[in-house]
Amino acid sequence: MNRTIVLYLVSHASGELVEMLARNAVTQLAGVEVRRRLWKTVRRLDQVPEILGVLAASPGFVLHSISHRDVREALEEGCRHLGVPYQFALEPLVGQLAGYTGAAVLSHHSSGDAFDEDYFRRVEAMKYTLAHDDGLASDDLDGADVIIVGVSRATKTPTCMYLASRGIKAANVPLVPGSPPPVGLLRANGPLVVGLTVDPTRLAMIRAARLTALRDESNGDYADLDALRKEVLEARRLFIRRGWPIIDASHRSIEQTASMIIDMLRKRAGETH
Repeated sequence: MNRTIVLYLVSHASGELVEMLARNAVTQLAGVEVRRRLWKTVRRLDQVPEILGVLAASPGFVLHSISHRDVREALEEGCRHLGVPYQFALEPLVGQLAGYTGAAVLSHHSSGDAFDEDYFRRVEAMKYTLAHDDGLASDDLDGADVIIVGVSRATKTPTCMYLASRGIKAANVPLVPGSPPPVGLLRANGPLVVGLTVDPTRLAMIRAARLTALRDESNGDYADLDALRKEVLEARRLFIRRGWPIIDASHRSIEQTASMIIDMLRKRAGETH
């Protein structure tokens, strides 16, 4: 039985290098089928969040050839945060050649973008979103533009990453069965808070696939349909009780969900002016 893996190729140029390396590597693996996605000409920091959003929604292996240090560090930091394995296409060759020759390794220190206001806004949004993903720093959420709340695997992280790519500071707060919501979430006054919900049957399939990928059979309730119905219902009751708008992400793409949130933010901004 063949095993299917998702291979993400991220290139600073045309993508020919990473595609060639990936193609030749895969031919040496028995019983592996590969689905590929390629990003070309990734040279700006504000391109990274959208890539991370895709990785969060469907993890795989990242092979990249990013030469600009700031972009590379942002991509690799995001991969580490999401638990996604990655490899710089020219390693370990560069390191071995440097050791053999005694030469210093050169790299582009920055992406050399035109640093306009929009650029910095997107970069700051990306940093904020990474620092406030999956409940991190949930005691201080007032700096967010939007807080996305929901049960596990409700597409919160990829939605936040997509919003960050649009310059929106998005925090992600998971709801844990049997535990109260974080105090910082309930006290946050400035940000828009949006509840994401998912059909329990669909959520059960997503979580079961997640457990299979992790080879984890110890958490039976995580993908149990009856337990999920109760978990989703309790989350929805919280959203209604707090007066938070609710988006059903069951059959919506990340882009569609993010677009609805952007519309809410625009409407909210218009009402306050």
